[in-house]
Amino acid sequence: MERFTGRRLKDTLDWPLIICYLLLVFIGWVNIYASVQSAEPSSIFDFDTRSGKQFIWMITAFALAALILFVINARVYESLSVPIYIATLALLVAVIFLGVEVKGSRSWFEFGPVRFQPAEISKISTSIMLATMMSQYGYKIGNLRNFIVTAAVILIPMVIIVAQSETGSALVYTGFIFMLYREGLSGWLLFMAGVAIVLFILTLTVSPYASVLVLICIATLCNTLYSGKMRRWLTVVLPFVLVLAFLPWGLREIGGMTGAAEDSLLYRVRLEYVLAGLSLCSIPYFALRAYRERNTFKWVSIVSFIAGLVLVFSVDFIFHDVLQDHQRKRIEVLLGLKDDPTGVGYNVNQSMIAIGSGGFLGKGFLKGTQTTYGFVPEQSTDFIFCTIGEEWGFAGSASVILLYAFLILRVIQDAERSREAFTRIYGYCVACCIFMHLFINIGMTIGIMPVIGIPLPFVSYGGSSLWAFTVMLFIFIALVRYERRYFS
Repeated sequence: MERFTGRRLKDTLDWPLIICYLLLVFIGWVNIYASVQSAEPSSIFDFDTRSGKQFIWMITAFALAALILFVINARVYESLSVPIYIATLALLVAVIFLGVEVKGSRSWFEFGPVRFQPAEISKISTSIMLATMMSQYGYKIGNLRNFIVTAAVILIPMVIIVAQSETGSALVYTGFIFMLYREGLSGWLLFMAGVAIVLFILTLTVSPYASVLVLICIATLCNTLYSGKMRRWLTVVLPFVLVLAFLPWGLREIGGMTGAAEDSLLYRVRLEYVLAGLSLCSIPYFALRAYRERNTFKWVSIVSFIAGLVLVFSVDFIFHDVLQDHQRKRIEVLLGLKDDPTGVGYNVNQSMIAIGSGGFLGKGFLKGTQTTYGFVPEQSTDFIFCTIGEEWGFAGSASVILLYAFLILRVIQDAERSREAFTRIYGYCVACCIFMHLFINIGMTIGIMPVIGIPLPFVSYGGSSLWAFTVMLFIFIALVRYERRYFS
């Protein structure tokens, strides 16, 4: 039976977390006002401007937070997780057919002057569903059935969101892997995800041959580290890999000295296919050894290696046939494959100019030229951070990032102190979602991530985003408050 401790309100609420939230919301409101003003600014409460509308969203968000904290029973989320998740999936599918198209993405419902994006609340419903499922007695992420079901819970809404052409929101779901790692997911999966990203980028920027060679090097090195035979790898495998690395250059030099034509066999041979074919020929040998030794790690290595080869030779198809034209151009600009400062790269170029021109202390409130004269498109939404950088400088930007770091670490700290697995897992989901939004949004404003249209939590303009993040955070605060009232 639950025991009520009778602790007072100030003792059960996480006030540092709430104050951090309020500071970020206030900072967002002030900078939205700055980002939409011309040389003759109007009132921050002018409801015909975005700052005035954001003020309304803020008041309603605070009302939602109070409702979650003081009216709704914190236990209801776990019991209603399945219907909430299914209802959200239905909304995600419905918006594809019934929603309005905004900037090439059909992911918004429109009700008069109000727009609503189901993708925002899907992160909440997915987090609650994961917390419910993974907190059940006997659940272990290492169990194959549990892993498949967990992956499905994450991938189903993610795939539907991709179908809406809302790649940015879908990318946030990859952050759940950090929560899964906390709950027992093997670190090798995180490592393989990182390798997959490296292979994709390497194939685009260098060549498929280089990617296959790197894949061979990583696969052999991992098996060597696992078996403890490092000397053999250093004396045999590494020199062989280095020889293969210089093979294309050597063949070109020989072709140049012999005067070989570019359409000769020497130039028509695709070395990556030769290297991949020779590698696959060795797979039966390693599979036989893995079978004889009953070595699970070798089996995983073999499957991962084959998957890596499939990825390398699928990059061209994914890049040219799966990604949309604007996504492809943004990635090309990001990776330096193309230079388009007046086209696709315009937003990022102007954003970096704005942030760089802020210096250490910034130009001052309402004194940013890039901001005042509207050089950066979407400056109150996706590119709100460049307003902070220009007008408040490095000091202001660092302060905002530190506030986010405090919020994320505080959520993780509360999650770790929790007695209930549901609260812990949900807390990590919240931290992961906020971190991914922070990383992607700030990353694209400073040119280290492609422009994919994703808001800065609590700061960017928009009621849908502010409501969603407020609800997500205050559900966690309510869960923590419930535990402090009944279990502390």
